[in-house]
Parts: sequence; structure tokens; C-alpha cells
Amino acid sequence: MRISIPTVGPIVGHTTDNLARIWMRGEFVSADNAYRRCFGVIRYRKHGTRSWAAPQFTKLMPYFDMTGVFVLSGLQPLCDYDYQTGWFLADSDLDKIQKMSPSACEWLPDLWSFRSGTADATVGRQYAIGSCRYLLRLFGGTVFDERGDKTFASIREQKERLGLDALLMVGDQIYADDLNFVAPDVRIDEFFKRYRSAFSQPEIRRLMSCLPTYMILDDHEIEDNWPSKADKVDRITLYPHAIHAYQVYQCSHSPIFETTKDGRIEGTLTHFWYRFDDGCASWFVMDARTERDPSQVPSRMIKDAQMDALLSWLEEPSERVRFIVTSVPVFPDLNSDSDDKWGAFAGQREQILNFIKQRNIRKVVFVSGDVHCSFTCELRCDQAPDFLVHQIVSSSFFWPYPHMQQNDFEFDQSFAMQAGHTYRVKLTSPVFSEDCFARVGATPTGLTVGFHERKGSLLGQPLALLFG
Repeated sequence: MRISIPTVGPIVGHTTDNLARIWMRGEFVSADNAYRRCFGVIRYRKHGTRSWAAPQFTKLMPYFDMTGVFVLSGLQPLCDYDYQTGWFLADSDLDKIQKMSPSACEWLPDLWSFRSGTADATVGRQYAIGSCRYLLRLFGGTVFDERGDKTFASIREQKERLGLDALLMVGDQIYADDLNFVAPDVRIDEFFKRYRSAFSQPEIRRLMSCLPTYMILDDHEIEDNWPSKADKVDRITLYPHAIHAYQVYQCSHSPIFETTKDGRIEGTLTHFWYRFDDGCASWFVMDARTERDPSQVPSRMIKDAQMDALLSWLEEPSERVRFIVTSVPVFPDLNSDSDDKWGAFAGQREQILNFIKQRNIRKVVFVSGDVHCSFTCELRCDQAPDFLVHQIVSSSFFWPYPHMQQNDFEFDQSFAMQAGHTYRVKLTSPVFSEDCFARVGATPTGLTVGFHERKGSLLGQPLALLFG
């Protein structure tokens, strides 16, 4: 049984001290007005050893665009692992496939690797963070602007030379709407094709095959500024197609699904936000897009369940750095286009910030993208001298048009809250109006943040952000 390499992927998803999720895609093959049964397979071993774990198999289904997720278990912390994965066709059932001898698989020489994580809260971690990877589709999808793929080559070079522990992609991994003027995607097959094109560019593919990658959507996974222009038809046609493709390509390898004893994921999603711990860092990845209700009074960015989960997570006793990913910045406000940002949902923003202040919660860092420029800033409160939260904005991976500038934001401004608190925003870095990604180093006492342009060069000087 000859194994073929994945048509998209593999992607190393959520990785802990003892588990890793690996995503891959096979191929849809039809014959006699039906599709051939397609199966995915994976095997892995600790780097430097010759003995492979027993292969794991899964059936790849058309409604998941022939993709599957494997859960590798029994890992040891901070160890390197090799793996091989691929797909094959067989006129058989999964039960019979799983009983085959491991020697029946004819593996190709392609070999990938990843490093397991750690649960030790004293261990520092290094992350690459970014958003907004534009891939313009032209001439019916036969030509793509591939310049942005160089960004991922630069991140991979940093991983190999300096070490990285994970990649955070915090929104707009695809532009399904193509800026609303070049054949926006509306059907599930179009969304699938978009993801296949975006995730099979050579450099992003190499990077995600070796570095644990975490994703969350923003508007361009659906349409620009969703749901501000949506009508009833969009909500029952466009949205289900977009969000199903999002679940298949971005959600499925995240921590959100439960795992089974036989190395697979299971469950039906009720939300898209999730959390995970990694060394000295604790992450809460918010869904700041699909739960919005601007028509409600007061307007709502997130539902009660997500708010309750976020506040409960913040209140948990922990010495870890608390990273909150929200695709659009919590602060500062913008001089225009503010209806799409947290400033238009001031009540819930106040609720979160007041909770952090009242509970005296330390080491809180918001991580965002969306605005096509990159910077760091901090928020303080006149009525609470010890209050301090940081904001890291990293955008865009690639955007071939003019970027936003410092004067587009309300830096060094204050905004008053209903509870009588005045919060003041202060810019703590230059505003970089060019394509880049952030390299963020976390320790129990502080952060280092450096922004690197698309080809890898450092922009300005690395920043040290302390927690006070």
C-alpha cells in the first residue's frame, strides 16, 4: 500500500508536553460516479531513535474536504519528534485498515519534525505572531500574488537559528472576499479552494509542518467587517459555508475539540474561542467576530458564555503571563473605521478592564492584528496606579497596499468609563507601517518584543515590556 504525501499540510496544531495534533489533507478521487475511499495515516518516533510507533489511520471524508487530524500521545516534554504522514486509497473499511500490518505501508522518504511543549510554568517561551496574510486571486484562481510567502520563510529561518515554540495567526488567514470586488467566495467549494491555495504555498507549508500553529478567524474569513453588511440571506447561505471551511482548516487542529483514546478528535462545536497553557504563558484566544451583535443595546462583541469563561480564566490563581488574543485591538481607538473595533463595544471592554483592575490581576497582555500596522502600547488607570496591561498589535504578514499610520490612532488619549475610571493609552514603540511579524519572548517577569519585516530584518530595536 503506497502512501502519497499530503496534498495540503501537514500542519502541527495544538501541542503540549505529552500530546500533539497533526492535520493533513488527502485527495478526492472519483470513479464510476462515486468517490474512492481515502484514508490518512501517520507514524512518529522520538528523534534519534529508529523505532516507530504503530501507525494511526483515519478516514478522510468529502464533507471535510478530505482532511483529518491525528492526536499523537505519550510524548515527553521538550523533545524532538519525527513523523511521516500521507494518504492512500483502499476499497475497505476503517476497521479492517486499522488491523493491517505496519509493514503493509510503503512510506515515501518525506520526513517532518516538531518539538513537544512543557507544562512547567517557570520555562520561558518564544512565539511568532502575526495576522492579515493577503493572497490575491486573479484570472479565476489561476494566478496568485505569492510575495507574502516570504514572511513565513523568515519565520522558519528564525525558528531554526534562534528557536520558536509556536506560531500565533490572529486573524485574516485568508481573504475570501478579495476586497469585495474580485469574485468573493460564497460556496463551500470556493472556500475550500481558497484555503487549499493559501495553505499550500511552499513556505507557509514548510513552517506549519514543524512549528505548532494556533489560529483564530477575523472578518476576511467570511467577508469584510462581518457582520455589519450581512442580511438574512448572508446569514443562512454565506456564513454557514465560510464557517464550515474555517472549522475544517483552522479550528480542527486547535485545542477546542476533545480527543479520543484512539488518537482522534471528536465533538460538535458550540463556540470558537479556546484556551491553552504553554510553559510560562497562558493563552485565551477569543472569538471577537462571530458573536457580535451591534444592534443590541448595549452593543455586544461576545456572548455571555465567552465573557464568563474569559473572566473565570483571568481569576484563576496563576503566575503565568496571561495572553488574550482578540483579532481587533482592544486599545487604542481609531480616528475612523471605529465601528468594527472594541471602541464600538465599550460596555464589554469596560467590563473586562474593570475586572482586571478590581481583581488586581497582573501580567495581562492583549494580542491583536487587523489594522495593517504593528506596535506596542500600554493602558493605565488614573484611579489605580498599579494597574497596567499591554497591547501587542502585529499586522500584516503581507498587504500590498498602503498601511495605516500612527496618526490613524488615538494614542496618548484617555477614555472615561461609566464606573468613573479613566484609562490612558500610551504608545510604547514606533508604529511600523509595513509588512512584518512579531517575535515575542515571554518569561515570568516580562516580555521582549521585536518586529521583523517580511525578509526577516529587525525593525527598530527589541522592546522590553515589564509587568510592574
